[in-house]
Amino acid sequence: MSDAYLVEPDMGFIKEVTALGGADLKKCYQCATCSVVCPISPDNKPFPRKEMIAASWGLKDKLVGNADIWLCHNCGDCSTRCPRGAKPGDVLSAIRAYAVTEYAIPKALGKAVNDPKKLPMLLGIPAVIFIVLGLITGLLHFAPGGDEIVHSHFFSSWLVDMIMIPAFIWAAIVFALGLKRFLADIHANAILDGKTDKKSIDPLEFGKAFLRIIPTILKHDKFNECTENRERSTAHMMVLFGFIGLFIVTNIFFVVLYVFQIHGPYSQLNPVKWLANISGVALVIGSVLMIKSRLSQKDSVSSYKDWSLLGLALGLGLTGMLTEMTRLGGLAGVSYAMYFIHLIFVFCLFAYLPFSKLAHLVYRTVAMTYAEYANRK
Repeated sequence: MSDAYLVEPDMGFIKEVTALGGADLKKCYQCATCSVVCPISPDNKPFPRKEMIAASWGLKDKLVGNADIWLCHNCGDCSTRCPRGAKPGDVLSAIRAYAVTEYAIPKALGKAVNDPKKLPMLLGIPAVIFIVLGLITGLLHFAPGGDEIVHSHFFSSWLVDMIMIPAFIWAAIVFALGLKRFLADIHANAILDGKTDKKSIDPLEFGKAFLRIIPTILKHDKFNECTENRERSTAHMMVLFGFIGLFIVTNIFFVVLYVFQIHGPYSQLNPVKWLANISGVALVIGSVLMIKSRLSQKDSVSSYKDWSLLGLALGLGLTGMLTEMTRLGGLAGVSYAMYFIHLIFVFCLFAYLPFSKLAHLVYRTVAMTYAEYANRK
């Protein structure tokens, strides 16, 4: 005799998914074409058909804590071949957006980050923090003076790190709390759905699984298996490696400054500066290509979450490059202003990361690691 399952539809969840980009959800009539055509869907309980069923019924608990929604890379194969135009890729993207907000706390900040009306306030917060804290500490100088343009004479490095380090720690704590719940939920759902027979997660084996999936992420193997939007992998890789390169550069210069007491500006012949410049260019070009790709995809839904992430990535790259170019060009006022704007973008990247679409980098990595750990091929 089969097990009974009490269905408790969450109508509010259905409305949320619809508003986040899954407006065509109800067109699905369960033909399973999406699961058949998806090149990266596992043979064992493939997605996204079962997710479309659960979403149609408003089964929030079976979706938000489901690792499979993150294994989807939204390549568009399923949406293109759907005979009803239900756009399963967009539905799963909407569910992922909902999940990010669900796991990140405080939820009020998560809603603000994804509300276009709150954007001026979110940009204004770091601007006010920098100015007020800078004036209180005396580490902000509106008239740096001197023949050479040195950004640390405008915003002291101490002031910058006094704000950025807590923002980074804040993001790490929010992610840690969310991922703890996320892992517990996906493991519980995996046991319930028969995707794994492991009673608990072995940290050592999980760590080994993480190491095994790193090459897959870096080489974008899953993106390259897609057929509809395979070219998207190039732009995505440029943005990913741009962020990675700039993160490495930031940490190197942090050590150089505070451990070796070597202050900038640093020579353009410095290899670390080469990495910074290459990463910045990759971030800008990758962001532009991704924006172009989204504008050309008329049959795909792009939400505020999508555009805000692309805007942030492009803004970070452009302001960083322009800060350096105006410094080399001797445009002091423009360079200092551009540096201030760049710092605002960097703060937004750190402080709002767990609530934005960029959080998918963390959640998808964890989901792919879990799939590898549970041998979900």
